[in-house]
Amino acid sequence: MPRPLWKGAISFGLVTIPVSLYPAQSAGSDLVFRTLDRAHLQPVRERRFDIEQNEVAYEDTVKGYEYEKDRFVVVTPQDFEAANVEATQSIDLMHFVDARSIDPVYYEKPYYVEPLKTGRKAYALLREVLTCSDRVGIGKVVIRSRQHVCALKADGPMLVVDLLRWSYELRSPEEFDLPELHLERLGISPQEVQMAERLVNAMVTEWDPTQYRDTYREDLLRLIEDKVSRGELTESASAPAREEAEGGQVVDIMALLKRSVEERKRQAPRVGGEAASLGGGAAKRKRRAAKEA
Repeated sequence: MPRPLWKGAISFGLVTIPVSLYPAQSAGSDLVFRTLDRAHLQPVRERRFDIEQNEVAYEDTVKGYEYEKDRFVVVTPQDFEAANVEATQSIDLMHFVDARSIDPVYYEKPYYVEPLKTGRKAYALLREVLTCSDRVGIGKVVIRSRQHVCALKADGPMLVVDLLRWSYELRSPEEFDLPELHLERLGISPQEVQMAERLVNAMVTEWDPTQYRDTYREDLLRLIEDKVSRGELTESASAPAREEAEGGQVVDIMALLKRSVEERKRQAPRVGGEAASLGGGAAKRKRRAAKEA
């Protein structure tokens, strides 16, 4: 059983639900590499130098914010402490919004929410309301001395707190050179749109995260295990050369879509003789009711 990262309560209106938060990401899932000295395979320590290549001890460093080019204001530990938010040990929900209205780019990091014994009934009630209404609660939470905006949502039998990015952290789409929304001006015909829709429908399936594997991580672990078994601790395997994609060619989108649809038909049989379609909240509730029946 993992240890809780945070203990507190979900609070909205006059309702308080005591809960614990657990990181959704399993421990040890990331591969960690150390920088080593090539000759002796000893860990390399970090050393600090100023722009004139003078070594600076850690105790002689301060935090500085560059408010203009090459001009800094020093921020002391006392300044950080004065600006620190009060750890209230509560997830204070301020609003409930349509789950589909939150742009996915705002989602940053999930945490699983487990109720304490005294909060199991209220937990189940809130979970049911969020599930049936397809809404999420928006609130604030302090984790490790930092305040976050968060979304509380129902995911099957569990409530999940998703930390959200603040709006100032995201770039504006206006910064990028994107094709306009008027398809006719881009020379895209209705037939091409219909063919693209056929291809998407032919590829629709139920979401099953277990069918997607991190093959790069698996290959890297296998390579490391082979090196350890052979005692090869200093040599590095050369990565296979990748073929560079040709650029600057005019692509016949319609032909590619037709070929994709035909290939998909041959590879993936349709469920129940018909192509699956994208469903909304009603379909989700029907599937859930069928499972519970």
